Amino acid sequence: MSFLNAEWRKLAIANYKVDPEILKPFVPRFTELDLWQGGCYVSLVGFMFLNTKMLGVKIPGHINFEEVNLRFYVKYNDNGDWKRGVVFIKEIVPKPALTFVANTVYKENYQTMPMKHLWHETLRERVVAYQWKYNGKWNKFNVGASNSSYELETDSESEFITEHYWGYAAHGAKTVEYEVTHPRWNTYHVNSYEIDVDFGALYGDQFAHLTDVEPDSVMLAEGSEITVESKRYISAQ
Repeated sequence: MSFLNAEWRKLAIANYKVDPEILKPFVPRFTELDLWQGGCYVSLVGFMFLNTKMLGVKIPGHINFEEVNLRFYVKYNDNGDWKRGVVFIKEIVPKPALTFVANTVYKENYQTMPMKHLWHETLRERVVAYQWKYNGKWNKFNVGASNSSYELETDSESEFITEHYWGYAAHGAKTVEYEVTHPRWNTYHVNSYEIDVDFGALYGDQFAHLTDVEPDSVMLAEGSEITVESKRYISAQ
């Protein structure tokens, strides 16, 4: 049985090219940075968890909720098989119990904050917006996109960003590894976006410069049903 079953829907993704030196202290042992056309990226991702079940059980009050995370991309050579995964700088959710379970079981860096979202569709456009409150400030990530979705293009940036199916987290001398399963996601054409985020306050001084720069790209993915499988520890190559 999977540890977690849910849907991840309407994933707003803003991608920033950064100096790899910024990320090296966060790279778990036995993994290495995964680059896109020579560039090293972090992504701000906002989305909805829907129909969430933990070990097959829906927990009242923890079924539908927002998440926003800042993540980057790594790969792990598992006996000649390259696994492409993500590492989270921080994941923000609105429920303390979610933070407790994720930090305890998967050794992630979750934090609880007030959150809200808006999904709105007109004849011309789909609007997806996520907000989260920290130190009295509402941070926001809004996207305006097409109503119709499209299949991922092979070897595209969108494919690189969304097609990472493993999660890695540092845990002392070991590294936690877990698999995330889902089909390929359709994406929408992004027409506009608004990002008002205090990256330094939320994620640390090394990310503060992202507050004042435009992302290299912004995406909106439809998402799908997903599973998060049980973890394992990597302690040696």
